[in-house]
Amino acid sequence: MGIQNWSENIILVDLPAEPMLADELKTVTEISKDRGDCDIVMDFSSVDIITSSSLSKLLKLRKMLLDWDHQLVFCNVAPATKGIFTVTGLEGVFKVVDDKFIALAGLQLVR
Repeated sequence: MGIQNWSENIILVDLPAEPMLADELKTVTEISKDRGDCDIVMDFSSVDIITSSSLSKLLKLRKMLLDWDHQLVFCNVAPATKGIFTVTGLEGVFKVVDDKFIALAGLQLVR
């Protein structure tokens, strides 16, 4: 777990499992608000399942980033969490890739 400035415009977040996930998402949102000019890659490697509270925080973060014309990309998402995205109708809302290297490369090509 941790938050790293991968580059000038990209933050890489290694998310912790629940229940610490909600606090980490709050911190990431605050950092994003302070910076205002960044894309975010979230590595879900340590997350088995996500709660509705954390899902709500992710949706708010995504909206904020989209309003600023930036991206939120997820990687290493567990099947159970992907299932939650499907059941809630969010599988097409979040951008999900296989690993953080693909996510980072994709963001660097866009900017």
